[in-house]
Amino acid sequence: MSDSSERPTDPTTPPPVLVTRHPAPDVLERLTGRYAATCGENDRELERAELLAAVRGRRAVLTTLNNRVDAEFLDAAGPQLEIVANHAVGYHNVDLAACAERGVVVTNTPGVLTNATAEAAWALLLAATRRLGEGERLLRSGTPWAWGPNFLLGLELAGTPLGVLGMGRIGQAVARRAAAFDMPVGYHNRRALPPEQAGGAEWKPLEELLATSTVLVVTCPCTEETRHLLDARRLAMLPPGAVVISMTAGVVDEEALAAALESGALFAAAVDNFEHEPDVPSALLAQERAVLVPHLGSATVRTRQAMGDLAVDNILAVLDGAEPLTPVRG
Repeated sequence: MSDSSERPTDPTTPPPVLVTRHPAPDVLERLTGRYAATCGENDRELERAELLAAVRGRRAVLTTLNNRVDAEFLDAAGPQLEIVANHAVGYHNVDLAACAERGVVVTNTPGVLTNATAEAAWALLLAATRRLGEGERLLRSGTPWAWGPNFLLGLELAGTPLGVLGMGRIGQAVARRAAAFDMPVGYHNRRALPPEQAGGAEWKPLEELLATSTVLVVTCPCTEETRHLLDARRLAMLPPGAVVISMTAGVVDEEALAAALESGALFAAAVDNFEHEPDVPSALLAQERAVLVPHLGSATVRTRQAMGDLAVDNILAVLDGAEPLTPVRG
């Protein structure tokens, strides 16, 4: 059991824990009640040089998706580093092989953000198919308008095939909600789920799923195998006038997505987070039928609290010599 003796007495020794961005207030209090920790005074993303300087001598680092954890990061931290706790379900920012080589535990925050992210996916789906972003921009711009039979027509969802690419927790939650809209659901995963877990959704090979999905929701993690999985060639397999909802950065080639919107091959698209955040491709920004939001999938008070708590639970477990709750295996 750790107590105040864990706190360094030498002022030149950094506290054992670094928190790179401010979590929910109660989360930080739970952590600092057990271990001395440093958290930036201003809630901003650390520049790379600042991050490398800040990690030196730490035993634990609570990171975000914008913190690249690679060999350079690990070497800067030093051999005493025990755990990198990612404040996210994703971990494409972490070099798992480099961490494993140095014996550094990597954890994430799965499960606790499932409902919030699935709800956000449906919010984007509705905004894209019903052209809500276009309508709001029209009103806010002061552009004169009048109702007409062909004014800002969108897509009706009832009976429209929904495809889910990546049938993990979030994908399953997205698929379950489709019943309320009378949408048949197909999905692609590395392997088919047991029928009771799939909830009536039909497993399909990737190319078949693309060919039969008028609306496609992308929830699979970004890995070496899935990065740019939906490139120009695969986006062209979707039915004419399809809609793509991207909840995972890096799986959809953003430039190819913009080109498919520009050509009219796609009816609309929505993107929650981006491959090179905070940068958004200018080609996407130029598309009226692209709904673009700044990584809001898990952005609810309840979920961010739960994510922070789980990250801290993992840090406390590892520093106490116990097994982490949600380790990421390379």
